[in-house]
Amino acid sequence: MAQAIEKPVRPFTGKHMLALTLSFFGVIIAVNIGLAYKAITTFPGLEVDDSYVASQTFDQEKSAQEALHWHVRQGYDHAKRQLVLDFTDVNGKPVTLRDISVLVGRPTEAAQDQHPVMQQGADGAYAAALELPLGKWMLQIVGHAQDGTLYQARTFFYVRS
Repeated sequence: MAQAIEKPVRPFTGKHMLALTLSFFGVIIAVNIGLAYKAITTFPGLEVDDSYVASQTFDQEKSAQEALHWHVRQGYDHAKRQLVLDFTDVNGKPVTLRDISVLVGRPTEAAQDQHPVMQQGADGAYAAALELPLGKWMLQIVGHAQDGTLYQARTFFYVRS
């Protein structure tokens, strides 16, 4: 019967343990640095400077906005490259705002933020030419009713081909 030849096993030394430990922690540190860099460079900013101060008028502003009984229908026509916002009152009639400001951007970063200028058309809907690539988008609307009541809304939508 043939004898199996055993290869000598190299001992696990302190140098091996040091290399293994440095490799393990090196990977963890590299991943943390990469994630921290992405977090800092893609942070869109604060919503409000002082959340406590903003919370003091939240309930009154919310009640006033709900009292308007507005319904807003949003749409993006990819073929026409046009964003449309249709504000209607409780009777389904178009609403004319005193002013309107719109922010369209990606939900997670500010690099592609756009502020289209909305114009009210003859049908009462607000529209603006806007070029949006495919994907998920955030729409933030801030406007005032004719009586000065603040209207704010934030929604998300997808642009699909």
